Amino acid sequence: MISVPITLEQLIQVVRQLEPEERAQVASALIELNLRSDLATLLAELYAQPPADDVTDDDIMAEIKAVRQQPRQA
Repeated sequence: MISVPITLEQLIQVVRQLEPEERAQVASALIELNLRSDLATLLAELYAQPPADDVTDDDIMAEIKAVRQQPRQA
């Protein structure tokens, strides 16, 4: 991998010179990185919470059966 020092302004100028499809790819990559960061934060918050022991497997199965017995709406 090659490392080239570049300022943020230089990077922005280069991205502006790209074709629209290439700029879209850059935008998608940046969005993906941001989403991964958000997901990692959410997962960390979730794992920091104490487990919810008040719901049993029997409770879950009873809820599933109740939902399955409801008539489907079109």
